[in-house]
Amino acid sequence: MTATLEQSWLKVLKNEFEQDYMKSLRAFLLAEIKNGHTVYPKNADIFNAFKHTPFEKVKVVILGQDPYHGPNQAHGLSFSVQKGIKPPPSLKNIFKELSTDIQDFESPVHGDLTKWANQGVLLLNATLTVRAQEPGSHQGKGWETFTDRIITELSRQRKGIVFLLWGKYAQDKSLLIDESRHTLLKAAHPSPFSAYRGFLGCRHFSLTNQILKEQGIAPIDWRLND
Repeated sequence: MTATLEQSWLKVLKNEFEQDYMKSLRAFLLAEIKNGHTVYPKNADIFNAFKHTPFEKVKVVILGQDPYHGPNQAHGLSFSVQKGIKPPPSLKNIFKELSTDIQDFESPVHGDLTKWANQGVLLLNATLTVRAQEPGSHQGKGWETFTDRIITELSRQRKGIVFLLWGKYAQDKSLLIDESRHTLLKAAHPSPFSAYRGFLGCRHFSLTNQILKEQGIAPIDWRLND
């Protein structure tokens, strides 16, 4: 799995691929395929977040939990779906919040967040793969150990990152982050089940840009329409 990891990340994480948990994870994924299960995202997209957002370019982290488990949805970026696929409910609520928080934002016709990733927004899922139609099916297999290490190294080696932690699962990761070096913004998850309990109206996108600008860092252009 190291072959598709972007070079700056490989320098930080190279030793992880020799750990026992990663060997077990690799064996598990191979067994899933051998047993005829469809796994999302496709192999070439598993590390997509790192390809688009090198380690030293990370400005913002948006932490998700699982990849989408429907056909042609997941492509390695949390909350994002490939062009041509209808935005899922959580992403629709993200766009709804953006439309009230960011001037000139118009809800896009697609749900591809690659433009954010290319600007330094690490769209990281805690678990990087999932079995088709079975949410949570690859949890507890080793991915969380790997992605916790990513958060830990960003916290330790970088400074001034804005972490957007939506929902309890993401907020539990705050234990890995040094709040004297980084900013944590917390809100309810954008899922329809919880968005009205504090996600809608959180203004995290404009707050993020304000925090970045105060540090002399270029803000994120959240607009997605070309």
